[in-house]
Amino acid sequence: MNKTRIAVAGAGYIGQAHIAVLQQSSTCELAAIVDPSPAARTLAAQAGVPFYASLEQLLAEGPPDGVVLATPNQLHVAHANLCMDAELPMLLEKPLAPTVDEGRLLAERAQAVNARILIGHHRAHSPIMAKAREVIAAGTLGQVVSVMGSALFFKPDEYFAEAPWRREVGAGPILLNMIHEVHNLRMLCGEITAVQAFASQAVRQFPVEDTVAINLRFASGALGTFLLSDTAASARSWEQTSQENKAYSTYEDEDCYVIAGTHGSLSVPTMRLKTYPRDQDRSWWKPFECGVVDMVREDPLLHQMEHFGAVIRGEAEPLVSVHDGLTNLLVTEAIVRAAATGQVVEPGRH
Repeated sequence: MNKTRIAVAGAGYIGQAHIAVLQQSSTCELAAIVDPSPAARTLAAQAGVPFYASLEQLLAEGPPDGVVLATPNQLHVAHANLCMDAELPMLLEKPLAPTVDEGRLLAERAQAVNARILIGHHRAHSPIMAKAREVIAAGTLGQVVSVMGSALFFKPDEYFAEAPWRREVGAGPILLNMIHEVHNLRMLCGEITAVQAFASQAVRQFPVEDTVAINLRFASGALGTFLLSDTAASARSWEQTSQENKAYSTYEDEDCYVIAGTHGSLSVPTMRLKTYPRDQDRSWWKPFECGVVDMVREDPLLHQMEHFGAVIRGEAEPLVSVHDGLTNLLVTEAIVRAAATGQVVEPGRH
């Protein structure tokens, strides 16, 4: 069959990752690279595809079957609107918009015109996450009671030196990193209905936080805690435990989530499972049956691109919808407000 032709707009770190998986795909192919930088022109020449300095130019000269929008966050809404004008399916990198208000407007228009948009929360396509959700949905853990999560890692000084805006309000690990975790937590435990948070700048003393402690309430009644820090010398983060991104050192003995229910608990991503035998009285004096859930480790970005091709061809609905992208942004904003005010904050309510 003819491969689905997909352009990539934005040739930064994540854009280059999308380009790489398109070059590996069995069902999709790279159609063009869109970016005003000279480096992007060179990248397009190396890939043997057309180069366009702007999205407008790509659309004017004949659009491909779909486009990946990996452009800077502040351009997401404008570029998404251009694609909706052209009725062009898009994989829109997270966050779907820089602010909740802009995200709401984008979501309203997407619904009105029935746009085909996949939001780029790539961990949703992780086989590890799929297997964890399967274990929970099967009732193996019983009723989910709690989740303990963490994203603890150390960003080096050069990370902030090369982009000083990362030190300022509007950056920080809540806005830059936590939105990934929010989607994972929603996939594992359901909708988040309230948050509390403490934030600290004690290490770097930047205007923006470096460490956050978060409490979560889920619609099911389950509760959660989450520790987030970009100054913690720890491996308890998804990147350093999942082994999915080869750019990071990984540690097979570490987990970043533990989901506990009335019959057992699952640690992710090691997939260590502890459950009480179904024919045994449950008690902290009684031993667990211990095991490891079988699963595979595959690149979720490649799975995401194959899924996007199916969305373009009308074979699938987006696994991560615009509604999901907006919900993740609402929860992230609620955490920011909770940390600033010391109050319990319900996402979407002011």
